[in-house]
Amino acid sequence: MSDATYDVLGVGNAIVDIIAQADEAFLARHGMTKGGMALIDEAQAHAIYAEMGSAIEASGGSAGNTIAGVASFGGKGAFIGKVKDDEFGRIYRHDLSSLGVHFATPPASDGPATARCLVLVTDDAQRTMNTHLGACVDLTPDDIDADLVAASAITYLEGYLFDPPLAKEAFRKAATIARGAGRKVALTLSDSFCVHRYKDEFKALIRDHIDILFANESEIEALYDSRDIAAAAADLAARLDIAAITMSEKGSLIASGTERVRVPAAPIDTLVDTTGAGDLYAAGLLYGFSRHLPFAECGRLGSIAAAEVIQHYGARPQVALAELA
Repeated sequence: MSDATYDVLGVGNAIVDIIAQADEAFLARHGMTKGGMALIDEAQAHAIYAEMGSAIEASGGSAGNTIAGVASFGGKGAFIGKVKDDEFGRIYRHDLSSLGVHFATPPASDGPATARCLVLVTDDAQRTMNTHLGACVDLTPDDIDADLVAASAITYLEGYLFDPPLAKEAFRKAATIARGAGRKVALTLSDSFCVHRYKDEFKALIRDHIDILFANESEIEALYDSRDIAAAAADLAARLDIAAITMSEKGSLIASGTERVRVPAAPIDTLVDTTGAGDLYAAGLLYGFSRHLPFAECGRLGSIAAAEVIQHYGARPQVALAELA
């Protein structure tokens, strides 16, 4: 991987997060499933936003958060995602570029606005997300820069982007180019509801294109229709280079071949907002993997990054992860 220009290239939804506190009654009133992610249309986005309290706006999107984390560790990151040439789109591009991340996907000149995710955080720090994908749905295979993929040690695909049909084609194109260039392909399953919608397609993608998989317990259970995490880990470990399963405060399990590494969660002072925990865990592990570090150290970096991001609002690190590592 030392010949790569970039350590990790993320392919995902370019989304601006709008984060506010809410109570259980707010979620019930809007028919939200606590802790889940729902796709909403523009009218729903306006209705929810109108009722939200004071909010924080921050560039997000799962893969974008991960690449921001890689950059915070000192890694070389790149990103492919679709924004519109509007205020939020320009903010998003500026935020990633300011971190040293290469982001050159051409913006859309017309069509839907840059995507936004309305994040409601309850008192127990659980986040419930309502996403209007906007311009994200217009990412196509034409947006996949073959030279950029070939120049990246790892191409990281975001499961949330699996809804639009053309995005699926873009995934497969990126994975095929990466594999053809002798690079690695990583996938995060993103959300159990997403897995339920596309279970068979995800299984085929994992079988044919993926080297590194990230998932939490509920996503693994959805993929396998089973709560036997150990059996699922064994099956994945036999197929992939790495399967990393996160388990919140119980830490994570990294499985590769016959090797199993249990990684404890890093200690925290105050749990504020779980948004971005899985994204930043992936950042630490991928950064470590790109540096050929042992699995235990890769997991430790993931835990450190996840712990940092859940102690404040917003899904990107507020301190340099390289210093914490």
